[in-house]
Amino acid sequence: MVDAKPQQFWRNSPADAILLAITVTQFAGTIALAALTPDGLWPRLGSAALVTAMMTYSIIVVTHLFVHQPWFTDSRLNAALSLVSSANIAQSVQGYYLTHVRNHHRYNNDRKRDGTTADITSTYRHGRDDGHAPLWRYLVGGLASSALEWVATWAMLRRGCAVGPQEATLQGLASRNPTRRAAELSQIRYDRLAYLAFTVLLAVLSWQWTLLCYLPSVALAFTLVNVQNYYRHFGAEPESRYANSVSHYGRLYNLLTFNDGYHQEHHLRPATHWSRLPVVAEQYQEQFEEAGRVVSPVPALVGFLDTGRVGQRPSAKPSVG
Repeated sequence: MVDAKPQQFWRNSPADAILLAITVTQFAGTIALAALTPDGLWPRLGSAALVTAMMTYSIIVVTHLFVHQPWFTDSRLNAALSLVSSANIAQSVQGYYLTHVRNHHRYNNDRKRDGTTADITSTYRHGRDDGHAPLWRYLVGGLASSALEWVATWAMLRRGCAVGPQEATLQGLASRNPTRRAAELSQIRYDRLAYLAFTVLLAVLSWQWTLLCYLPSVALAFTLVNVQNYYRHFGAEPESRYANSVSHYGRLYNLLTFNDGYHQEHHLRPATHWSRLPVVAEQYQEQFEEAGRVVSPVPALVGFLDTGRVGQRPSAKPSVG
């Protein structure tokens, strides 16, 4: 995460203050729910539903935007916010940056070569015959992986949650520059400590709420995020830079999610600020149409409602330009 224009407070736009407010509200709101949710089935169900919604929205929208374009020019503020956001999403934001920006956006949900995919989150990774994995397989595998990582992070407390040599994915994605590499791996460590400490705080406030509401909500949020990622790429063409993901142009959805629906545009120009994605859509409209990219009538989170979408398309040669 490299900062620019140090003379300014906001790196890109003061509009990112809205995202900051959402982040702080989620952090404080989760604590309030742990402390104030009364006993009883319906209060706990309502509390769990709210935590699930906040965490899912944070991972899909708020934190996703932050890892691509940190909001502040001051790297210390970005590092501090990474701790808060890590508590919000029960995982390291810096780790999210490495696996999402440096891996997913490099390989763009690629198909298998030599038995696996370069993109560790690819929907083709556990598929057959060059096709997507079934949704259930993608969700079960993703949740199992997240659960193992969560348990492993608690086990890492004995070494202060530092990234170990056995964590090949993170070690391989971290910067080659020694100074930057040290900063990235240290941030992962602090992020982990932050969300583990946050979990302990919630348990101190109410271990029953943490066990019955919070932890199930984390599992459900991670599953919903995987549903979102699956349908953001289901039926797309990985070999084409103009058709390797799926967009949704519903006005209300994009208003509420800071243009999250412009996903093909985001894949084409991942460093573009969210406010400029509609401009990217206009600039590349001709190329998009020629590539035959997929446009969904519904948001990716309910992509299963787009029953006319074809899951497997013929492989195409990589497009140039």
